[in-house]
Amino acid sequence: MKLPTIEKKERRAIAVVLLIGMQLAALIFFSGKSGTPAEPPKAASEKHGGDQEQHAETEDDGKIHFSDAQIKDAGIATVKAGSVRISSISQLSGEIRFNEDRTAHVVPRLAGVVESVAATLGQQVKKGQLLAVIASTQLSELRSELLSTQKRQALAQLTYEREKKLWHDKISAEQDYLQAQQNLTEVDIAVQNARQKLSALGASSAIAGALSRYELRAPFDGMIVEKHIALGEAVKEDANVFTISDLSSVWAEIIVPAKDLDIVRVGEKATVRATSLSSVANGTISYVGSLLGEHTRTAKARVTLGNPNMAWRPGLFVNVDLTSTDSEVAVAVLSDAIQTLDEKPVVFIKVEGGFAAQAVAVGRSDGKYTEILKGLPTGAAYAATGSFVIKAEQGKGSANHEH
Repeated sequence: MKLPTIEKKERRAIAVVLLIGMQLAALIFFSGKSGTPAEPPKAASEKHGGDQEQHAETEDDGKIHFSDAQIKDAGIATVKAGSVRISSISQLSGEIRFNEDRTAHVVPRLAGVVESVAATLGQQVKKGQLLAVIASTQLSELRSELLSTQKRQALAQLTYEREKKLWHDKISAEQDYLQAQQNLTEVDIAVQNARQKLSALGASSAIAGALSRYELRAPFDGMIVEKHIALGEAVKEDANVFTISDLSSVWAEIIVPAKDLDIVRVGEKATVRATSLSSVANGTISYVGSLLGEHTRTAKARVTLGNPNMAWRPGLFVNVDLTSTDSEVAVAVLSDAIQTLDEKPVVFIKVEGGFAAQAVAVGRSDGKYTEILKGLPTGAAYAATGSFVIKAEQGKGSANHEH
């Protein structure tokens, strides 16, 4: 039959069309994944060509290229290394303290009750100024004793003068005159003793007002830095009711490790700098402790400072600079010229067409100059200022080589 033959041809044609379609679909799919081919990488010279025009160059030999114009624009100044006189300075930590020679703890020396308080915390007082008034029964008894002996003294004086006159007139016996003289002497001693008791307690022997009135007065000019007294309070004879300090002079107390004891000597000059303020003062070491602390293994020293403007407040932390030696060194550079590369100190020496990093060994320093023990000959030209700019360019060059 003819119909089956036509159907077989159609099937074959459809199969061929499907096969061709699948091949085209696979070709399109895989060509889309692969994409366009990547462009070849640019040469390093093309990539960094602009940077070479703007920055100094660093070659593999370590030279950092700087033109004269670049050196001028960067503010780099070169000087020659040479001998310098260096003062070695040691820095120790410390704290401002009260001058204990000008600090007093005011105690009543008599028990009693506070009647009035005339001074306040932080007040500047003058020597002899009234601080407080205390009523004391013990003081009342001492003043009563003085009054009694003074009355006896007056009577003994009259008796002595009468017996002396009678004896001179040959009316009474010499024994009566001598007895009156002895009584007067004993009473004079009793009066003097009563006054000394009052003086030892700081109480006035001149009795004005109540016998129990005890006045506390400032022992010298200063500031009241502590106050532990209030109206109506009962105080003991040894209570610290006021602390007065003359802040026109203070101590900078230094903590001295054992290794630094040989450079801290009485009479040496010292510079005291506040850690949190801009205050700076010069003083003299007035004391160095001879004993080390059992636990800290440090000694204490102090610098006496004048404090006319009250800038040095007790409790302020300070650094104390001490000059230990002053000597000539063969080779030294400005301290700002020293940079650190690979955790080692270097100095950038001037070479033709730029600079080169020179590793050095450093010694003593006074802050301005630093001794060079080795690595730099006398007369070598180096970057004294602007060395950080050279270091920055050297770092850029190293980064470019890594890429």
